Amino acid sequence: MSAPASELAIETHSLVKTFGKKNAVDGVDLSVRRGGIYGVLGPNGAGKTTTIRMLATLLRPDGGEARVLGHDVLAEPQAIRRKIALTGQFASLDEDLTGIENMILLGRLLGFSKSAARSRGMDLLEAFGLTDAAKRQVKNFSGGMRRRLDIAGSLIVTPELMFLDEPTTGIDPRSRNQVWDIIRTLVDGGTTILLTTQYLEEADQLADRLAVIDHGKVIAEGTPGQLKAQVGAGALKVRVIDPADRESAAEVLTRALGVEVLREKDNAALSARLGADVPAAAGLAALEEAGVGVETFSLGQPSLDEVFLALTGKPASEEEDAPVDEDAGSSAAVAAAAGGAGSSAA
Repeated sequence: MSAPASELAIETHSLVKTFGKKNAVDGVDLSVRRGGIYGVLGPNGAGKTTTIRMLATLLRPDGGEARVLGHDVLAEPQAIRRKIALTGQFASLDEDLTGIENMILLGRLLGFSKSAARSRGMDLLEAFGLTDAAKRQVKNFSGGMRRRLDIAGSLIVTPELMFLDEPTTGIDPRSRNQVWDIIRTLVDGGTTILLTTQYLEEADQLADRLAVIDHGKVIAEGTPGQLKAQVGAGALKVRVIDPADRESAAEVLTRALGVEVLREKDNAALSARLGADVPAAAGLAALEEAGVGVETFSLGQPSLDEVFLALTGKPASEEEDAPVDEDAGSSAAVAAAAGGAGSSAA
């Protein structure tokens, strides 16, 4: 049953965006409830970034309807811009300014006085663990620090809805975990998050619900658990004691289970996706009978990587959406487009 409109942060019907002869977005339907994290997955060029740019009023749809926080994207763009924040794939920062100077610049664009912008900026730098870097030029920041500063800049005014487009691309695992913690804190404070990502682990860790987009269309939608269940009842993973036995183990499992057995990157590991009527025990018993030594085995739901591959027929890869200026996806662009909206920090 669909949620009442008052409970939806985002609602789209048959949303379309065309570049030349290509439909970058081809009839996308989304219903995103207020609160929580909604993830959008898709292969290279699927239309994820283009969809976000339309919802953030930075691109005009060529067809269909979209409402954000109860406002129509075509009729009420200013009302939407006052309530949202957008962090694009690339940091919207001035390399020659310091951390606090960037925060003051964004605050002034949003209508703050200079003193109020500095005060809000310093509060956010402290919250994001960047106080020591406040007076350093951004060109001397690490990738993780840049990303945290970029997200902090999007929060000069606390948004009702935040678009995070590939927020952890290109940063190290430690910084990625820090960004994840920041995202969870935002949701705990009442902000709704729409997240696009190519990292399947990230979607599994953060998202309450997911949509998979391919060729501009939503091809699957649900909780991570529901999407995994679409692929199969479970996945059997086996690691043989002797890598030399892997090929014979694969043949034994194929005969016993009647399903495709995959060779993993680990030269001693195999995996097989099982249907509801395929007992994993039969495969393990067959290996024992064949005298193949098994070091470890596990049975669980398919990973989101396997779901992604099964649904789209291709692995996740870095996205290059339609040919639109990446800087249009920055928090600074939204701030400027809002025309000074948000004169006080929420």
